[in-house]
Amino acid sequence: MKKILDELSKFGVVPVVVLNDAKDAKPLAKALCDGGLPCAEVTFRTDAAEESIRIMTTEYPDMLVGAGTVLTIENVDRAVKAGAKFIVSPGFDPEIVDYCLEKDIPVLPGVVTPSEVAQGVKRGLKVLKFFPAAQFGGAAAIKAMASAFVDVKFMPTGGVNASNLKEYLSSDKIFACGGSWMVKANLIEAGEFDKIAEMTKEAVALVKEVR
Repeated sequence: MKKILDELSKFGVVPVVVLNDAKDAKPLAKALCDGGLPCAEVTFRTDAAEESIRIMTTEYPDMLVGAGTVLTIENVDRAVKAGAKFIVSPGFDPEIVDYCLEKDIPVLPGVVTPSEVAQGVKRGLKVLKFFPAAQFGGAAAIKAMASAFVDVKFMPTGGVNASNLKEYLSSDKIFACGGSWMVKANLIEAGEFDKIAEMTKEAVALVKEVR
């Protein structure tokens, strides 16, 4: 688990991807890799998610692909079977978290309150997703909450973009940021993978400025 989390932290940004058609999985994976960011959180919001993860991990085995918006244990099993290396959920579901920990699957559950963070700490989690970040106070809220949980780092997701990425990453309490601005659905559906690769390179450059 630690190895996977260390890799995600080094990337600094985790592209949060919604794929409506699995045919886009391979060219998207190529665009992210070409852009210098060989990782993705493929959200389980669509019927294409499972097959997309399978394609990405098969065609690009060195790519770090996880599953997001995981709401059930069944989704955990399907995602891992397809090749997902980590699980991300929008909220703190004790059943999902405990199942992943039992199976030694890296899991980043979503939190926005100290009580939810405390539940993660109780289970030995060192990294938690902060979602939706913008709506719940952004970097300032994370900084305030992190002061009470000194061993925990956060992955803000929701409202993170090129204009505020450096602000988030400048805090040592930020593990990495989840973002979708470089992999927006309209770009994917229009086949603008060169544009995605270009925007990914820009995101990588922003990370390097801070880290």
